Amino acid sequence: MAIRKFKPTSPGRRFGSVIVFRDDLSAKKAPEKSLLEPLHGSGGRNKHGHITSRHRGGRVKRMYRVLDFVRNKDGIPATVVSIEYDPNRSANIALLHYKDGEKSYILAPNGVKVGQVLQSGHGAEPVVGNALLLGEIPLGMEIHNVELKPGRGGRIARSAGMVARLLAREGEYTTVVLPSGETRMVLAACRATIGSVGNADHQHVSIGKAGRNRLKGIRPQSRGSAMNPVAHPMGGGEGRRSGGRHPVSPWGKPAKGGLTRKPKAVTNKFIIRRRKKR
Repeated sequence: MAIRKFKPTSPGRRFGSVIVFRDDLSAKKAPEKSLLEPLHGSGGRNKHGHITSRHRGGRVKRMYRVLDFVRNKDGIPATVVSIEYDPNRSANIALLHYKDGEKSYILAPNGVKVGQVLQSGHGAEPVVGNALLLGEIPLGMEIHNVELKPGRGGRIARSAGMVARLLAREGEYTTVVLPSGETRMVLAACRATIGSVGNADHQHVSIGKAGRNRLKGIRPQSRGSAMNPVAHPMGGGEGRRSGGRHPVSPWGKPAKGGLTRKPKAVTNKFIIRRRKKR
């Protein structure tokens, strides 16, 4: 993959960039119909019609691709038929055709090619694209799509370029280093996929103009310091002011770097080292 920049014929072209997929994606074709579901936008509103997630709405229509995050078809080989673009996530997806006739989409690992045969479960080799139990993966290997509870499907390291690492194994638990730098214990009975998630250049793309964000469903937002005091804790003041306090949300919660995670006794005991401070 490569990042392509354009001639600066306009401000949006000057600062924007796109990914050139070239040989990474298969020849353009329609996605697998049996794995498509309609996806309706919520505009950031809950079931009562109240906005619970601001600045959402108005994106382009698309269908949802049903992905297999569980990878529990043990002992049945699957052939990679195509590598496709997914408008619902930063990573690309791979279409698998299993030997028993079933089809499924998975996250496309970095290095997986069309025609490659993938497997999952006990006895599968620890090669890129195969899904194994954490208790069977060699120490030090890069993994992604890591489960937190057996059988519930991958929850960790699923976006483009993400990778975790299996550090140690003791008893029924393994130690995994997450992409954030956090080190935590995960049950050895949980599954993970070997390798890193593909499309790592996604993080280097520059949006360039507001219109591309509108296509993604991101609406404009006003600075809190530009509002009236009645609308935001940082509003008001004579002339232009920086806010006069540490950045907060409209409801007074710290917006940059403040601790908002509530103590959770159930999960705290599994965290060995907290994530790195950005």
